[in-house]
Amino acid sequence: MRCLIRWSLCCGIAAALLVAAGSVWAADAELLIGAATTSITPDQPIALDGQFHTRVSRGVESPITATAVAIESRQDGRSVDQAVLVSCDLVAVRPPLLAAVRERLAAKLPEVDARKVILTATHTHTSGVTEQDKYELPKEGVMQPREYVTFLVDRLEDVIGTAWKQRRPGGVSWGLGHAVVGYNRRAVYASGSAAMYGKTDQPNFRGIEGYEDHSLEMLFFWNDAQQPPRAVAVNVACPSQEVESRSMVNADFWHDVRQQFQTGDYQNVLVLGWPGAAGDQSPHRMYRKAAEERMIKLRGLTYTQEVGRRIAGEISDVCPLVRQDVRTNVPFAHQVEDVALPVRKVTEQEMAAAQAEIDALAKKEGTARRRLWLQKVIDRYHAQDKEPTLSVEVHALRIGDVAIVTNPFELFLDFGIQMQGRSPALQTFVLQLTNGSCGYLPTARAVKGGSYSAIVASNRVGPEGGQVLVDRSVELIQSMW
Repeated sequence: MRCLIRWSLCCGIAAALLVAAGSVWAADAELLIGAATTSITPDQPIALDGQFHTRVSRGVESPITATAVAIESRQDGRSVDQAVLVSCDLVAVRPPLLAAVRERLAAKLPEVDARKVILTATHTHTSGVTEQDKYELPKEGVMQPREYVTFLVDRLEDVIGTAWKQRRPGGVSWGLGHAVVGYNRRAVYASGSAAMYGKTDQPNFRGIEGYEDHSLEMLFFWNDAQQPPRAVAVNVACPSQEVESRSMVNADFWHDVRQQFQTGDYQNVLVLGWPGAAGDQSPHRMYRKAAEERMIKLRGLTYTQEVGRRIAGEISDVCPLVRQDVRTNVPFAHQVEDVALPVRKVTEQEMAAAQAEIDALAKKEGTARRRLWLQKVIDRYHAQDKEPTLSVEVHALRIGDVAIVTNPFELFLDFGIQMQGRSPALQTFVLQLTNGSCGYLPTARAVKGGSYSAIVASNRVGPEGGQVLVDRSVELIQSMW
């Protein structure tokens, strides 16, 4: 009780200060929370996104889903602020999908601010393609990308609407856990060069390029502190791409997290998978592989099940602890800003090299996707003087002691660590691949090392723009503290 009184007193003082500063939130606002989930698994074969070669699904290994949490703060019968957080088992949230969802919401669910809907992709490489003409596809027997977008928009409208309509008074709690999931995937060699998934059993191997983050930021949503949480969002610095090369629909390790966590008292708790800054991370082991595989066999698990065991175990461990500290009276604010980032300039030599590779691939079958990727380098070269910046949508939220900040990149981990290290929040969630798809955003160290993910074809924005993104994201967070 004393803790609650102190918290209420602090909120009252903070509210007075923030009203004077013109902030949007009030400490005595009521928090309403709703949650829902839906399948986004296609009912027919579909092209799978995330590789340079065409893959058409031959079945479903695990269902892919979209899970939403709707949050609204209300005071004196009026809405103060809102957010709808959606985790999607997709490789990315492509612009056509985002635009279509917002258009639908504006028409069918106007009480939801479509600009404050946050769609985050888990980055599974075994989900459907949402860009028309990205791959060479059969005209018959395969769901076309535009058809899948229509299917997705229907499902996303439904899950967002359901979560919104189910809002009722609730609270939040937050916690920190740890699980080894992501590994830095860039090997460095004696020459100074680097390579994604480069071999480590070579005499010239000198180490791994960057840091790894094995923390799990968790945010729990409650409608009744005496009951299990309605949902939990888990922010892990790793994309879900362990089974990325398969030709089967698969939600990757998030399916195993859900399956292993949603048992007993937690069987109805929804799980939102949020990839953190992880452009240089993956679940693939870079070294010590044989020992890892042996332990997995001894456990009788697949590797996605092993990752599921690690994450689900931490959620189950942390949940009872933070249940003791469910907050119903917290600061809640949501800012959205279009941030202009300097583009990574394409040199004349890089443009010429891209053209030469396109010419070499012209007569080879199955290279359309790679040629399209390279053509974008040439197009950027001709446009960059007139378009020196790229505008990206950034969201910043405060929920109690937690900050959430988003970006549309595969953002290298060092940038996320900067945001977290400089943030005034107790915990800071960094969500990549959110409300857009803008490629990798590498560090200066990675650009120097080269290789896929750090070459100009992989990057619309380079290290300079990454620093601008970090600085502005931190400023947005600080403005809410």
